[in-house]
Amino acid sequence: NAGTQTMTVAVRALATRDIDSYNARRIIFREILVGFFNGIVFAVIIGAVAALWFGDAQIGGIIGVAMVFNMVSAALAGILIPIILDHFEIDPAVASSVFVTTVTDVVGFFAFLGLAAWWFAI
Repeated sequence: NAGTQTMTVAVRALATRDIDSYNARRIIFREILVGFFNGIVFAVIIGAVAALWFGDAQIGGIIGVAMVFNMVSAALAGILIPIILDHFEIDPAVASSVFVTTVTDVVGFFAFLGLAAWWFAI
């Protein structure tokens, strides 16, 4: 959802020419920061709920860290995919959503399972 919201704002900004080659880096960096801070907020909330639910702080921590990874990747995909598609003269309003959804789903899946496998293998 975070990636789709970022993508929608990016597509509109591209259509109105609010994003160009001069300010793209600044906007991309800002979206990464927003994704990171949103990830931290949701990581604390969801991590605490998961720790209480499962009775294991390790699971809560893993879910929290995975949430931060997923929110940052969602923000990054949501801003970069429309810009890249626009660069190649592909309409980002039509083509972006499937890519953004795929990226966020795959990163979320592998962030959680990868972190859990790594942590519990230690």
